[in-house]
Amino acid sequence: MIIALDAMGGDNAPHAVINGAIEALSSTPDDLELLLLGDEEILKKEFNGSIPSRISIHHCTDVITNHDQASRILKTKPNSSIVQGIKMVKNNHAHGFISAGNTGSILAASLLILGRIPGVQRPALGAYIPTSTGGKILCDVGANPDAKPVYLVQFAIMGSNYLDHIEGRKNTKIGLVNIGEEPNKGSELYQETYKILKDKFPNFVGNVEGRNLLDSDANVLVCDGFVGNTLLKFAESWINIFGSEIKSQIKNNLSYKLGAYLLNPVFNEIRKRYDYEEHGGVPLLGLNGVSIVSHGSAGSKSIKNSILAAKKCVDKNLIEDTTNSISKFLETV
Repeated sequence: MIIALDAMGGDNAPHAVINGAIEALSSTPDDLELLLLGDEEILKKEFNGSIPSRISIHHCTDVITNHDQASRILKTKPNSSIVQGIKMVKNNHAHGFISAGNTGSILAASLLILGRIPGVQRPALGAYIPTSTGGKILCDVGANPDAKPVYLVQFAIMGSNYLDHIEGRKNTKIGLVNIGEEPNKGSELYQETYKILKDKFPNFVGNVEGRNLLDSDANVLVCDGFVGNTLLKFAESWINIFGSEIKSQIKNNLSYKLGAYLLNPVFNEIRKRYDYEEHGGVPLLGLNGVSIVSHGSAGSKSIKNSILAAKKCVDKNLIEDTTNSISKFLETV
């Protein structure tokens, strides 16, 4: 199996990508090979002239920046690591692609090159949310700020397949993110989506309010990309602020320091549980190929786990099984 990595994408590239690749290979069978895409000279310097046997480099000359128009990078940056990596998946030269680069560019290139799974109206970007009960997926978190009921219903199907195949969660339950629990709450989009989910999905548990997102019975939380992205960004900022406040309080109080020392194992366990790097990136759901988006600030641990997630996608036939699930749903409508 060959996984292509965008070695130039992300805040910590290429160092984090290279270290993550080496860590992944040390914990996987010999059948996994990694192909790093980027500036060959820069990458060879990072390896200090000693490239592991299961890693190879594909030289790319174009560099995508935040100023590039995502929908035009196939024409303007054809030799970029993102475009080249996704083309390798399309041409069966790689089984999956991973990047911590510009999300819009990854989504646009993946959609244009790989195409959608037959029947999928819109691909979606899911985010894995760790919780004390095993974690949930929030979908969509940015790919579709404008949506239709059928999009949200398909997000539920694709999110359920993701949790089953990648996180090993069986018998998933679906919840619709909304401003109230009653069926008539929210906009017309959410009211119509509620009706379809209730009619077609026995595992639908109803609307889920913001205050119940983390402790609801639902494992798959469905919403449009505008709502999902807002929730995700708020959660990230709140966690950072909360962590900084705790550190500040401990630093300025001796008794707090002593308590923190005693509770250090507890803090470490909680930090590990809610660390996004423990789960790596998430595949773009609904595309006809494995394309994984990692967090822009991904470190080596996140890259390693993204590689392992990509391997799971291939080993467990995520694309094929999602195709079958979408096909079965379409037969009912």
